[in-house]
Amino acid sequence: MAILTVTHWGAYEVEMAGGEAVALHPFRDDPDPSPIGLHMLAPGLDRLRIRRPAIRQGWLEGRAKSGRGREPFVEVSWDQALDLAAGELRRVIDTHGNRAVFGGSYGWSSAGRFHHAQSQVHRFLNSIGGYVRSTDSYSLGAARVLMPHIVAPMDELMARHTAWSVLEQHTRLFVTFGGVPAKNAQISQGGAIEHRIPGGLRRMAEAGCRFVNISPARDDLETGATFEWLPIRPNTDTALMLALCWVLHAEGLHDEAFLSTHCAGFDRFLPYLTGVADGQPKTPAWAAAITGIPGGRIEALAREMAAARTMLNIAWSLQRAHHGEQPFWALVTLAAMLGQVGLPGGGFGLGYGATNLMGSPNARFSGPTLPQGHNPVRDFIPVARIADMLLNPGAPFTYNGGTHAYPDIRLVYWAGGNPFHHHQDLNRLMQAWEAPETVVVNEQYWTPAARMADIVLPATTTLEREDIGYANRESHIIHMPAVKRPAGEARDDYAIFAALAERLGAAARFTEGREAGVWLRHIYEESRQRAAKAGVTLPDWDGLRQAGLAAIRAPATAPIFLSEFREDREAHALPTPTGLIEIFSETIAGFGIPDCPGHAVWRAPAEWLGAPEAGRHPLHLLSDQPVTRLHSQLDASPLSVADKVAGRAPICLHPRDAEARGLEDGQVVRVFNDRGACLAGLRVTDAVMPGVARLSTGAWFDPSLDDSGLERHGNPNVLTLDIGASGLSQGCIAQTCLVEVEAAPADPPAMRAHELPVLLSMR
Repeated sequence: MAILTVTHWGAYEVEMAGGEAVALHPFRDDPDPSPIGLHMLAPGLDRLRIRRPAIRQGWLEGRAKSGRGREPFVEVSWDQALDLAAGELRRVIDTHGNRAVFGGSYGWSSAGRFHHAQSQVHRFLNSIGGYVRSTDSYSLGAARVLMPHIVAPMDELMARHTAWSVLEQHTRLFVTFGGVPAKNAQISQGGAIEHRIPGGLRRMAEAGCRFVNISPARDDLETGATFEWLPIRPNTDTALMLALCWVLHAEGLHDEAFLSTHCAGFDRFLPYLTGVADGQPKTPAWAAAITGIPGGRIEALAREMAAARTMLNIAWSLQRAHHGEQPFWALVTLAAMLGQVGLPGGGFGLGYGATNLMGSPNARFSGPTLPQGHNPVRDFIPVARIADMLLNPGAPFTYNGGTHAYPDIRLVYWAGGNPFHHHQDLNRLMQAWEAPETVVVNEQYWTPAARMADIVLPATTTLEREDIGYANRESHIIHMPAVKRPAGEARDDYAIFAALAERLGAAARFTEGREAGVWLRHIYEESRQRAAKAGVTLPDWDGLRQAGLAAIRAPATAPIFLSEFREDREAHALPTPTGLIEIFSETIAGFGIPDCPGHAVWRAPAEWLGAPEAGRHPLHLLSDQPVTRLHSQLDASPLSVADKVAGRAPICLHPRDAEARGLEDGQVVRVFNDRGACLAGLRVTDAVMPGVARLSTGAWFDPSLDDSGLERHGNPNVLTLDIGASGLSQGCIAQTCLVEVEAAPADPPAMRAHELPVLLSMR
């Protein structure tokens, strides 16, 4: 068997020469391998590796905070760097307590289950007394808070989606709000071993399933056959879903029996739907004026849904918007009215196409996991509120029915992820980033996060350490040997944290006396016992290392989403207060949150197209996931660089919008609003509807160092809005954003995101 490694994009076969990896090839059992991870050995990436510990010059010489992102770094020895980092942690904790330490990590750090930076940094910080944490995710900030109230927690729902084989056999109409973007499903957190989405969609189309893609972009669905595209004005899907509900009720097409036996609160929702409560019936004509979809097509689509076995799907991007809870709640309400929830091929899906997980038939068990320990610090923030926290210590915020206060953070320790990619309104984040006294980062490359730190500790990559590749409901568990020597003096996160814990008197709590290899055996054998309870037989640790991988077979019966609940709602009650699908939530209504009442509602978003802002910035910006990387990872790889236009991230405009602005395909353009501006390369295409601009995320943040505030590389998060989705979730709203596009200056500044910072030697 070939030597294998695992990344978020999939498993790859490693070609070795002279004891070192020299090339990566697709895993032979992957039906649709992603090309992204094939480029991990590219010289362009290796050039950007952090090879030695480095300290920002101004911080080293006088603890200055104002030079982050602009000053040179001084390379030092490991002992000096570790002494400085440990000393700062001790000083801050002794002076201000553990509530002054923020443990930043977004988890997208590596696919290995032991060398998972998020688990490592949290375990370390817990071993020294705890830290301020973040909750939820940028991807699912609104849905993670909402869904437990109305159906079940998102992680549980994601792992139980109806299998693609069942959809192929039974689904006759697949209506998706936001498409099924296979580019997103190139990944799973932990590794997408067998990519299922393209084949699943193709087989459904071949079996006669009809697809309707309701989206501002046509190309976020590909079935291998023709499908209907209904272009919709961004942020208006809730209005469309409500109108579909109105037609079902008005024409008696709703399933009264299912609503009465398996749902709670339809009677509380109905007055709003019919207009009794607010004077506005949610008719197709009403929705047509909001969405841009003709009222007649809305009426017909509702009838088509009721007449066929229909699966409703929603992309995660819809809840990354102002009032982002509402489209997810409206989708569940619409599916409940159709009454097909729990039937083979019917009901709803929350993100087919978001990751490779949804629709997997394979066995489910808890894989190898490094325990993070206990965090005695109760302070937290919703993940997308980091700038608010740093700028407004002590200020109140609401979250999931409670009122909390932002802590006063003096030290940020970041390992895994890049806040200068994920966060919104990056110019505001840069201002907030000056507040902490010290920023420590474990990082592999000279990313924007590393450049904005004070103490930078070089970490190894997946290829440079032994680990275990596993993801929920994937087809294999894989041994990942170290296939490459560490770059320069890089160390794995475990070694870094063990050395810091030793300096802080917490070595025993952090390591429990185990070296990394002992931990690998320990967490694997624990997961092996859990697998056995799920009917999966795995070899022992030595057997896995020898074989390289072990198969995780699918059970005889493929999953059907919520089928057990449908068959016996009492024996398989949902984990909601009523045990039912909550069309009306007494809990949420009881919170008294003005912008998130007790049932699905239409609320116009901030920067709505009818507001004065729209006159100056008339294009709605979509900042979706890129095709050629995960978030900002591997942005300097040949695959990612080849997708750039004139060296910048590509922005897509409809030909009508480009012509109206005198712009041509391939030229450099300036994208701007009141929050910021960036340069991008124009790609003219009719795959996006008029009035929409699409600029994918992930271009490494490249701010100008002058007073212009211009970002040079095409990072859309200098433009996005940094407010919470609602007082319920405080999720990010990157998809609610208006911009304008114009020609860039004749001689635009050069892009410098992939250049090394100035590195000085210690005198």
